[in-house]
Amino acid sequence: MQFAAKSRHAGAKAWFVWSLSAGAFGYAFFQRVAPSVMVSDLMSEFSIGAAVTGHLSALYFYPYVALQFPLGAMLDRFGVRALLTLAVGLAAAGSFLFGSAQSIEQAYVGRSLIGCGSAVGFLASLRLAANWFPTHRFAFLAGLVMLFGMISGVGGQAPLATLINHIGWRDAMLAAGVFAATLCLLIAVFVRDAPAGMKTPIIKGRQNWNSILSALKDALSRREVWLIALVATTMTGPLLAFGGLWGVPYVMGEYQLQRPEAALYVSMMLIGWAAGAPTAGWLSDRIRRRKSPIVYAAFAQTGLMAAIVFVPGIPLGLMIAIMFLVGMTGASMAITFALAREVNDPAIHGSVSGIVNAMTVASGAILQPIIGLLLDWQWDGTLVNGARFYAPEQFRLAFVLLLAWTAAAPLLALRLRETHCIDVGPKAGTP
Repeated sequence: MQFAAKSRHAGAKAWFVWSLSAGAFGYAFFQRVAPSVMVSDLMSEFSIGAAVTGHLSALYFYPYVALQFPLGAMLDRFGVRALLTLAVGLAAAGSFLFGSAQSIEQAYVGRSLIGCGSAVGFLASLRLAANWFPTHRFAFLAGLVMLFGMISGVGGQAPLATLINHIGWRDAMLAAGVFAATLCLLIAVFVRDAPAGMKTPIIKGRQNWNSILSALKDALSRREVWLIALVATTMTGPLLAFGGLWGVPYVMGEYQLQRPEAALYVSMMLIGWAAGAPTAGWLSDRIRRRKSPIVYAAFAQTGLMAAIVFVPGIPLGLMIAIMFLVGMTGASMAITFALAREVNDPAIHGSVSGIVNAMTVASGAILQPIIGLLLDWQWDGTLVNGARFYAPEQFRLAFVLLLAWTAAAPLLALRLRETHCIDVGPKAGTP
C-alpha cells in the first residue's frame, strides 16, 4: 500500500488534534488516581474496609486492561475519532453514576464505566502521533502524552482533595462528568484520524473481525512483546499502587498531615513522572538507545522504593524528594512503547501497543486490592470518623509486596534487546 508522506514539521492543526486525545488520557489519569483522596470518604460512606476500597478503585483497571488487547486493532477498524468519542462519553456517564451512587454496587458500575471510557485515550494519542507527526518524534510524543496524564493526575490529588473538602466527593465527581461530556463533544467535532490526503495503514472497509483477531493472536504469540510488557508493568507499580491510592493515607499517618497537604506531597511522584516521561523519550531518541536508559532507571527506582519500605522516620523533605525520583525513574518505561514498535512488524503495531499498555495498567488492578487485603489482615479494629485506621508500620509491611514487584523490573530489563532506535523487526526464531 502506498502512503502519502507526512510533513516533516507538524503544524498547529496536528498539535490541536493530538492534544484532544492527550486530554482524554489526562482525564483518564485524573480518574485513575482520584480515589487516593477519597479513601476515608468511601470507607465511611459505604461502610467498607481497605480490601473493598482497593477493589472499588481497581474496578477502573479491570475493563481498561481487558480492552487494551483488542483496542489497537479496533482503532484500525473503526478509527480514532469514533472510538474516542464513544469512550469519553462512557467515562462521563460513569462519573455521573459514581458521584450519585447510593450503594456500593452502583459505585462498582460507575467506576467500571469510567474504566471502559478511559481505555482509549492513550492508544488513540499514540495512533494520532503516528499519523500526524514525523516518525522520529514518536518516542517524545509517547512521553509527552504521559506528561498530560501526570499533570491531570496531580489535579486528581491535592486540588481534588481541596475541592472535596469544600463541596464533597459526590459533587466533585459530578463536575468531572461535566468536563468529560464537554471533551467528548470537542473530540467529535475536531478530531480526524489522519491529515487530509494521507492513507492510514489499514483500509477500514476491508478489515474484518478475523483480521483483528489474527493481528491480536500474532502479537500475543511473541515472547519479546511479553518481556517488554512485563518491564513496563513492574516499573509502573509504584505509581499506580502508591501514588494512585495508598500513598496519601500512608503519608497522612506517617507525618500527621491533613488530606490536601498529604495529597500535594504524594503528587510529587506524578510530577516526577511528568518530568521523566518526555525527558526519557527525548534522551532515548537523542542517544539512540532503548535498553540502557530503561535498565539504569529500573535499578534506581528499586533502590528508592526500598528506602520508603525499610527506612521509617524519613524526614518529610527527603521523602518528598524520594517520591519525585520514584516517579521520574519509573517514567522511563515510556521508552518501552517505542521499543515494542521497533521489534515487531508494522502490521501489528496497534495490537502490540495495546498489549504493553494493558500490562502496564494491570499493575494497578493487581496491587491496589492486594495491598488493601494486607492492610485488612493487620487491622486492629481502630476506627477514625467511621473509617478504618491503619498505622504507618502496617502500610510499610504491606508495601513489601510493592517493593518485590518493583525489584523485578531491572532483572527483566537486562534481557531486553537494543534496537538503536531502528525498526529491526522480530528476532530470528521469535514467533
